[in-house]
Amino acid sequence: MSPRHSIVTTTEMPKNAGKIVTRVLPYLWPKDHAWVRHRVLWALAVLVVAKLVAVGTPFLYKAGVDALSGEGKSAAWMLAMGAVGLTVAYGLARLMSVGFQQLRDVIFARVAQRALRALALETFVHIHRLSMRYHLTRKTGGLSRVIERGVKGVEFLLRFLLFSIGPLILELAMIAVVLWWVFGFAYVLVVAAVIALYTYFTFKVTEWRVKLRKQMNDQDQDANQKAIDSLLNFETVKYFGAEAREARRYDHAMAGYQEAAVKTAYSLAFLNFGQGFVITAGLVAVMVMAAIGVQNGTLTVGDFVLVNSYMIQITVPLNMLGTVYREIRQSLVDMGEMFQLLDQPAEVKDAPGAPRLKVQGAAVEFEDVRFSYDPEREILKGVTVRVAPGEKVALVGSSGSGKSTIGRLLFRFYDVKGGAIRIDGQDLREVTQDSLHDNIGVVPQDTVLFNDTIGYNIAYGRDDATEAEVIAAAKAAQIHDFVMSLPQGYDTPVGERGLKLSGGEKQRVGIARTLLKNPPILLLDEATSALDTDTEQEIQAALNRAGEGRTVLVIAHRLSTIADADRIVVLEKGSVVEEGTHTDLLARGGRYASLWQKQSAEAQEAA
Repeated sequence: MSPRHSIVTTTEMPKNAGKIVTRVLPYLWPKDHAWVRHRVLWALAVLVVAKLVAVGTPFLYKAGVDALSGEGKSAAWMLAMGAVGLTVAYGLARLMSVGFQQLRDVIFARVAQRALRALALETFVHIHRLSMRYHLTRKTGGLSRVIERGVKGVEFLLRFLLFSIGPLILELAMIAVVLWWVFGFAYVLVVAAVIALYTYFTFKVTEWRVKLRKQMNDQDQDANQKAIDSLLNFETVKYFGAEAREARRYDHAMAGYQEAAVKTAYSLAFLNFGQGFVITAGLVAVMVMAAIGVQNGTLTVGDFVLVNSYMIQITVPLNMLGTVYREIRQSLVDMGEMFQLLDQPAEVKDAPGAPRLKVQGAAVEFEDVRFSYDPEREILKGVTVRVAPGEKVALVGSSGSGKSTIGRLLFRFYDVKGGAIRIDGQDLREVTQDSLHDNIGVVPQDTVLFNDTIGYNIAYGRDDATEAEVIAAAKAAQIHDFVMSLPQGYDTPVGERGLKLSGGEKQRVGIARTLLKNPPILLLDEATSALDTDTEQEIQAALNRAGEGRTVLVIAHRLSTIADADRIVVLEKGSVVEEGTHTDLLARGGRYASLWQKQSAEAQEAA
């Protein structure tokens, strides 16, 4: 993988954690959506009320115990309510605390989901803007996991940072004030020591657990990539009888995941026991202090229960501290990976203020084009080719001659390193990519279909196409009769990557899709090289009809398919070595004639 495009997973807290959180805030507090900000404020207000109720609830419990034991001095309204009334009030207060927490979640839910939707959409759009070079160096399975974990990380951070860490600090502060006011500073010191020791232990162990979690994530991603890669190459696996080999490969990856997951489970058990020990020791210490106070007569039984209630109330949020801390760290790492993906610059960009491409005659010109994928190896070495409006020009040559690269440059998957490519005199780098793509139709060697219906895949050629236009395109591509012979017709599913259709049927669907797009320029990138001879002849006839009235650039391997071209350009090692009609080139007895004789001999031998 190219270092420039790699995304590194780390177990350390990202150094730019503050920047990562800052990048999330606009989704939580957008300037142009006042209703979002209002919901956030209401959610925070309800949160404060919920915590006030939660901290005040134990006093009702204390008053009820004192009323039953006949100890302590209670307010007049408490005496009027009696033990039963105070017990009912205690239950209602607990219910109110839960109710306010749920109301907070209800208010905030729409804010969180809107933020996730906006971020997921931004990431999805950005990925489509990235260059082909980037996608060729990334594995789809790993990329999808980066996005998935990143979006989940944002959701976790929004929810727990706002509704766990913040509320925890607020609640601990309230309880500390109450303990100081009711029992004295010694109780606050003990509780503070317990919280400090608990936090220190939790963070230290979590540091270790995050490293184990990173190993588990890596193994999970590796296993997922192997599974997706194997399923996408289902036919190849079958061809080589490699099912057992693929199973062993996948199981080996899962074994690594299993080992990492077991270590993670062990570390979790250690963390939970250590946390329980610290909390229990603190609880016992405070309860002993309160028990001594009850024996001395300075405290009531209700006070003893009150201290116990607050310690248990502290325990609940603290028990989540380890999980929240670990998940926040992991979320920051995952979000960092996703934002690093968003920060990947698009290699091919529209020039500032670029106009749309205006096609009149659809003349295509390659002028002294130079290009290299790797700076040390030049692929195209000053190629000049001119295609007149309505002309059919074929590019031929041996493998590695650069003919497919020319097709990618025409569609502007990459920018040329030298020279220029023009359509009707307009440099492709000076017009918008959308308008360029709108005016070029491509039929590749292997048409890849969406896992949907035949009708959907044909209609993909133009977003606003009517059913009649889809059928007309199918007829022009000579696939309508085949589709109508199927029980579900145009609603027939094609399967993953069109697996349920034959090669010829997929190509016809691809041709129909391109015809529906109705572009003035047609690029045929070895569109029949993967087909058998009979199917090739049928598809070739459909392609010839598709090219009528258009400027056609054909990238061909089989020379028999381009013998009728207006002009044939022969490439060799990135340079044009010959150019002319089929008859002229044969008469010259050069490179083209040599290729023709070789393919003819192979065809005769095969026959």
